[in-house]
Amino acid sequence: MNPYCDNSINFEKLPRKFPPQDQSVQSGIESIMVPNPIFDNPDYKGSGKLKGKSVLITGGDSGIGRSVSIAFAKEGANIVISYLYENDDAETTKKYVEKYGGKCYLVPGDISNKNFCEKLVRFTVETLGGIDVLINNAGVQFPLNKSSSLYISPF
Repeated sequence: MNPYCDNSINFEKLPRKFPPQDQSVQSGIESIMVPNPIFDNPDYKGSGKLKGKSVLITGGDSGIGRSVSIAFAKEGANIVISYLYENDDAETTKKYVEKYGGKCYLVPGDISNKNFCEKLVRFTVETLGGIDVLINNAGVQFPLNKSSSLYISPF
């Protein structure tokens, strides 16, 4: 047995291959995925590494952003999560952050919009008293059929 692993999970029973999770919108909605992703290890107990820190996480409603939000809450952080429109996903993340003792504020909006970003930062500073950690996690995926159709412009 691995002392660093959640031994209550029977990994032999987990599926080896997950079915495709195609969604017709960007960004995806985690709550409709089957099976739902595993985003929390309930056996992990935080040690206060981020006690009282103010954290802004873009795309914190689902996926890696959700996992980071929950892990940071376990370490004592207070969190502002920005997300595009996935209200159910964001509310689920907030529930877990608060379960582990963190304050959590949800701010829907599009971070590709400069005005929204300015409002988001201002809200975070006014609400949490500053920003100690910024996790710039939001993103979208555009799958391509052929690699030749990919063009990377010079930076």
